[in-house]
Amino acid sequence: MAGHEFFEPADRKRPVADPTAAEPLAAEDSRHSCDPAFKHGVVVGFDGSTSSERALAYAIGMAHRSGSGLIIVHVANRLPTTVWAGCEPPVFVDVPDHRTEVLGLELACADYLAEVPWILVERGGDICHELEEVGQEYEADAIVVGSTQGIVGRIFGSVAGRLAKRAKRPVVVIP
Repeated sequence: MAGHEFFEPADRKRPVADPTAAEPLAAEDSRHSCDPAFKHGVVVGFDGSTSSERALAYAIGMAHRSGSGLIIVHVANRLPTTVWAGCEPPVFVDVPDHRTEVLGLELACADYLAEVPWILVERGGDICHELEEVGQEYEADAIVVGSTQGIVGRIFGSVAGRLAKRAKRPVVVIP
């Protein structure tokens, strides 16, 4: 089955519930509508790196074995302006990231994704938060990520480690 791409703007805003409404969570619930074919699917973080390709391969097998859909998530870059401007409070700037479009085209042409239904979701912000949020929206059975390689992961903590500590669903880390 061919993939479907649902892009969300990186600077999306959450709807604010009406304080006078009888059900204050109604506005929040409407935001979580997603394709039922992907409910209880497998979420995988993908950025095109070698470790994320291994995570994708594992997630494909996991989704295929469970008969569920695959939700591929690419988190676009967001950088704090304090890095170069020195201003307070920190403000985040969305860096134009056309990588999601490129990844989407590569994935659409990939033969190995023919085994499972899949979608590509673009988000912007903190990788751990966004993966967990997508997992919650789709009521995912698991989140699959590749391990962080290099000095950046050692200094700031790996995405996999931070996600495993805070996630409310199983996290599978692929080396």
